[in-house]
Amino acid sequence: MTAAVLPEPHVAFEDLATADLVVDAVYAGGSNGHAGDDPIAPLFKGVGNRGGFRYKGSPAKGTVRLAVLYTTGMDVDWPDHLDLETGMFTYYGDNKTPGQDLHGTSRGGNILLRDAFAASHGAETDRATQVPPFLLFEKAASTGRAVRFRGLLAPGGPALASDDELAAIWRTTSGERFQNYRARFTVLDHPRITRAWIEHLLEGGSPLEGDCPPPWSSWVKGRAYAPLLAPSTTSIRSKADQLPNDREGQAILEAVRGHFQGREHDFEACAVAVWRLIAPRTGACDITPPEP
Repeated sequence: MTAAVLPEPHVAFEDLATADLVVDAVYAGGSNGHAGDDPIAPLFKGVGNRGGFRYKGSPAKGTVRLAVLYTTGMDVDWPDHLDLETGMFTYYGDNKTPGQDLHGTSRGGNILLRDAFAASHGAETDRATQVPPFLLFEKAASTGRAVRFRGLLAPGGPALASDDELAAIWRTTSGERFQNYRARFTVLDHPRITRAWIEHLLEGGSPLEGDCPPPWSSWVKGRAYAPLLAPSTTSIRSKADQLPNDREGQAILEAVRGHFQGREHDFEACAVAVWRLIAPRTGACDITPPEP
């Protein structure tokens, strides 16, 4: 007997303006075929409908009240990654073009990261007034503009050094070098963000009031992290489970296979480098020497 497949929790587009945020629930996009179908804009009035950084306030003036981070998870050059088991999230900033200063982007996303991570190491008043709550969304697997809420983020992590939390890294494209930020956050263990708190933040209220989630209050007051831990229920995945089941993932796999065709041994070094992006505290790794 086949088990019934339950419908995925989701919120209709017309209900977004009054909806709470539930971890892993899907928030539907519109059906008009233009930017107005974006679901994040009606969820948070005034944060905009484009880009990876959406916020209420101004990064340049230090007045951001609430910040939304959006990721498609499909940019292989800038691999944002959420570790569901540990609650750690790696996010890359918005300076992805040579010839531009690290903090000179039009949206000011890197300014927001710089100032929020600096203030996170300050006093309680610094975290309360200079670090906005970060809310993480990613593109849902369904078609259209639907997004999935992944949780409330606090800058840094319980086992990270400050240099590991926020680092300016160099990249090269078309023979030109430039810097971008790699930021690491902790998803806090809180299953539902209420509409009352969201509206309170958008109106400029103190983040510690208006139905503030207890894990956010604990982080602000003592930089205490309560990560959302979700150990896997499957200890050994099948081969099918380890392979991508979407077109983008399959295309990436084919590109990797093609790149290393005829020199498969070189892939080991690539695999180690990819793993270090996911688990940066990995120690020394031995690579199998090529056969003579």
